[in-house]
Amino acid sequence: MSEPAVRVDTTSQVPPFEQIRAQLAALIVTGRLTEGERLPTVRQLAADLGLAPGTVARAYRELEAAELIRTRRGAGTRVAAPPAEPAHPDPVQLATLARDFTASARALGADTEAVLTAVRDALEEGS
Repeated sequence: MSEPAVRVDTTSQVPPFEQIRAQLAALIVTGRLTEGERLPTVRQLAADLGLAPGTVARAYRELEAAELIRTRRGAGTRVAAPPAEPAHPDPVQLATLARDFTASARALGADTEAVLTAVRDALEEGS
């Protein structure tokens, strides 16, 4: 991750750890962060964003639980290999993606109607 692609709005009602988690998840799911790409250390990203390391650590823990990243001593934190294509969408993963998108959209200041419009537009484009 060569440039800071993650931003935190401290005035948002969305907690900073959730903003970080949602933005990184979106970057990974959309392929902007690719398998094996190294993420900044917890301390480095916290310093870059002006946050406590525990805030970034929580976001990283949740991303690891979702199997989007992996952390190994000496190798750092890297984007995990994408899972094999499921036959049917996993409802938990689908809910996570929806939550990620909603949190990111809210961090941009979008209201409910704007979020729903964006989803409808995206669905129409994919048809």
